[in-house]
Amino acid sequence: FLLFLQVTCNCFTISNGEMQDVGVGLYPSMSLLNHNCDPNCVIVFEGYQLLLRSVREIQIGEELTISYVESLMPTRERQKQLKRQYCFQCDCLLCQDEEKDAEKLAGEENAWKEVKDAVNEVRYPKSKEEWQQILTRCQNLLSSNMEHLPDTNIYQLKMLDCAMDACINLGCWEEALYYGSRTLGPYRLYYPGFHPLRAVQLMRVGKLQYAQDMFPQALETLKEAYNILKVTHGTDHSLMQALMEIKEQCESIMRIQ
Repeated sequence: FLLFLQVTCNCFTISNGEMQDVGVGLYPSMSLLNHNCDPNCVIVFEGYQLLLRSVREIQIGEELTISYVESLMPTRERQKQLKRQYCFQCDCLLCQDEEKDAEKLAGEENAWKEVKDAVNEVRYPKSKEEWQQILTRCQNLLSSNMEHLPDTNIYQLKMLDCAMDACINLGCWEEALYYGSRTLGPYRLYYPGFHPLRAVQLMRVGKLQYAQDMFPQALETLKEAYNILKVTHGTDHSLMQALMEIKEQCESIMRIQ
């Protein structure tokens, strides 16, 4: 039981190139890093290799910090998870001012609670039929809440992400781009500066634009992703190599045209 508790408090969630969870691992030296809801470092993975990357200038003597939880959550939920899993109360600047909480929960409460429940019920589908069921539910909720929830509401944002994933898995590229484009404004709001999740989202949207021959728009989106990825992942990362390849293809096509 003691070993289980130690793993729970010190393990890292291993993610793939698109920041999707694929497992957990123990990295003893990295477990020494403390938490901040607005950290100066992020952790990304190259396979099972953990990489610690700084996302802003760090002063001499300044402590390196990472976020133990998803910063998109409202302050109370972040603190509840930190208390439950890591047994401490966070008093960072982000938790003290709660500046963005009102925007994160904007819109009619009944509407976003329904969307929140729907998002929490989603399990990774194993078939096209299951993806279609998820897409249909997302479409219905997004349509019915058009006037009740802004895209900046975090549960509406998660629903848009879910709809985008479903469309990609079903090959509905135009609709996937529609949902993905709607997420970029909220992502910019909640993941300012250099954040790997924003970079990955920009790359996904850029690839959808490229697939639909929207080459000027795709190039701008991919450039924005590149400027973030070179900080959060570094130029040698496989995700950066994939981004550079599609970016160069886009540039070549535009030169020919």
